[in-house]
Amino acid sequence: MPVFEYKGKTLAGASVQGQLKAKSKSDLERVLRQNRILVQSISKKAPEINIKMGTGIKKTDISRFTRQFATMIGAGLPMVQCLDILASQSDNKEMARIVSEVKDGVAGGATLSEALARHPKIFDQLYTNMVEAGEVGGALDAILVRLAVYREKADKLVRKVKGAMVYPSVVAFVAAAVTIGMLVFIVPVFAKMFGGLNAELPAPTQIILKMSHFLQDNFLFLIGGLVGSIIGIMYWKKTPVGALQFDKILLNMPVLGNLVRKSSVARFTRTLGTLLASGVSILDALDITAKTAGNMVIANAINRSVMAIAEGDTITGPLKASGVFPPMVTQMISVGEKTGGLDDMLSKIADFYDEEVDDAVTALTSVIEPIIIVFMGVVIGGIMIAMYLPMFDIIGKI
Repeated sequence: MPVFEYKGKTLAGASVQGQLKAKSKSDLERVLRQNRILVQSISKKAPEINIKMGTGIKKTDISRFTRQFATMIGAGLPMVQCLDILASQSDNKEMARIVSEVKDGVAGGATLSEALARHPKIFDQLYTNMVEAGEVGGALDAILVRLAVYREKADKLVRKVKGAMVYPSVVAFVAAAVTIGMLVFIVPVFAKMFGGLNAELPAPTQIILKMSHFLQDNFLFLIGGLVGSIIGIMYWKKTPVGALQFDKILLNMPVLGNLVRKSSVARFTRTLGTLLASGVSILDALDITAKTAGNMVIANAINRSVMAIAEGDTITGPLKASGVFPPMVTQMISVGEKTGGLDDMLSKIADFYDEEVDDAVTALTSVIEPIIIVFMGVVIGGIMIAMYLPMFDIIGKI
């Protein structure tokens, strides 16, 4: 639907303006009248050309907004005033614009959840459903606090996993760059020197020289092939079959798979527990959790749980059958279902697995670091030894 800009006045004489989606000007005018706004002007907003690859808004910006919003609502400030203050004090211009549009939507008569839902790239289905549950239940301040805590813990979990990969990735990149640099720039110098010896070179030296020649002759093709492979894998991951296979590979990888599994379990239990505690129905909560799981294997297990509940069964069976969830997790979920305290049980599991992720990150770092360093030493040392072997032979003959 097109977006229209409007200006008008309330019955009290206060000026209002904003933007709303509508099928036509007459439809928007009718909506504004229903909200007791005297329309002065309505104009269709020109479409914006957005060339940015992302939203320009970080997850931490949304978490900070949620926490500040929850504090202001809890202090008893009017919602429109809260949003106005948050928009004016935001350091991120894009975030300020989004919050300002949410404020205009609320001032125009929309509920907070409806105004947030107009920006699905910023406020996902989980966010808007929790806010809607808070509005319906009359506990918006408590729901916002719970949502802020959820987002802060979720962001912390993501930072842990990403942080665990930074150092190994840097070391691996340096090792690859040094190896390629030696083969392209240093080995050819030795090759020219060996060319004047007219002697048979040792097998390791010949292998390194052939690798160097191959890399120099096909460098652009290899770079193109690498870029093409990365693009191909990215497109493959976007397909349902590719995403499922990729996630299965991740879960079955040694060491790294353990970290992925634990972080996925922590995310699933935290999300589902937060939604249930906020008053979202079990089926809606599972549906939202599946969409935000971040892992197709877990998402499929959750979707099977939805079908099981619809048929009068429990959610434990499909989760156990997926092979992703440890027995302790499925048993605790089963106990939570039977006792009627599933949300509390899920929260405890999430807290436990947050600590498990810490241990997995430490284990991953302690294992990968020495492996990469040893690999780097063996490769670089092997190249240098191969280059000096002919000199040792010459010295031995002399």
